[in-house]
Amino acid sequence: MLQNLGAVLAGAGCAMKDVVKTTVYLADMADFQAMNEVYGRQLPSSPPARTAIAAAGLPREARVEIEVVAFATG
Repeated sequence: MLQNLGAVLAGAGCAMKDVVKTTVYLADMADFQAMNEVYGRQLPSSPPARTAIAAAGLPREARVEIEVVAFATG
């Protein structure tokens, strides 16, 4: 689920370990548990600050959209 995010981060010279804040937009909050399981596998140690928001009408009928802020430390 987060492969594209990893690729975007890599293109900017960052990695998942550099993520300090995420905002997760869910088309249906009933999907929170499933999203949280995948999220936890991708960001297992020192998870970044996170906000989760119900958002109707995501682009391309997506169920989940994630925005991240990353800070490369080296």
